[in-house]
Amino acid sequence: MSQHYAIPTETIERETEVKKSRFIARATYATNRQEAMAFLAQAKADYPDARHHCWAYLLGDPSQTCSAAMSDDGEPSGVAGRPILNVIQHKLIGDVMVVVSRYFGGIKLGAGGMVRAYSGVAECVLSALKLERQQPVIDRLLSGDFSQEQPIRHWAESRAAKIGAVTYKQGVSLVLTVPVQHESALIEFCSARGIELD
Repeated sequence: MSQHYAIPTETIERETEVKKSRFIARATYATNRQEAMAFLAQAKADYPDARHHCWAYLLGDPSQTCSAAMSDDGEPSGVAGRPILNVIQHKLIGDVMVVVSRYFGGIKLGAGGMVRAYSGVAECVLSALKLERQQPVIDRLLSGDFSQEQPIRHWAESRAAKIGAVTYKQGVSLVLTVPVQHESALIEFCSARGIELD
């Protein structure tokens, strides 16, 4: 079961200038690596002449060991991706991807200056990001005959539950991701209709 944590509800961009270098930070909601990489590709397409596109993402609950990755994209090791990820972890935001595109302004910042610049712009964009609480959910497997599928789908829609894998054999099986507060309603619904619940 996943716990409550903050997730982005929008995509935003913020820009900072440090000693003539432009740092353009973007943050968005991403639930998997493919979505995060697509967001990175979009940043590269929008700022093709930026020298670096450094990034970090954190997928899932930030208080648990979850999926995280980062890249310095040619900057000295540890001065960009890690500081961005540190800010995300400090703010306890999950399912988030941050990309910082940098235009070099001709003045070297030094390792400490670069860590401060990347941390600062990540802080700036994440502080402005609108968030909502991720609701705890559970996955349950429902099995019934074919006539049960529509009622199950209707019930799921009315309770903000998501339908995952659906298997058709002698009957129908559906994986349902249900907000925890609706679990007892799901149990009642299934027992009233003779639907198996695992």
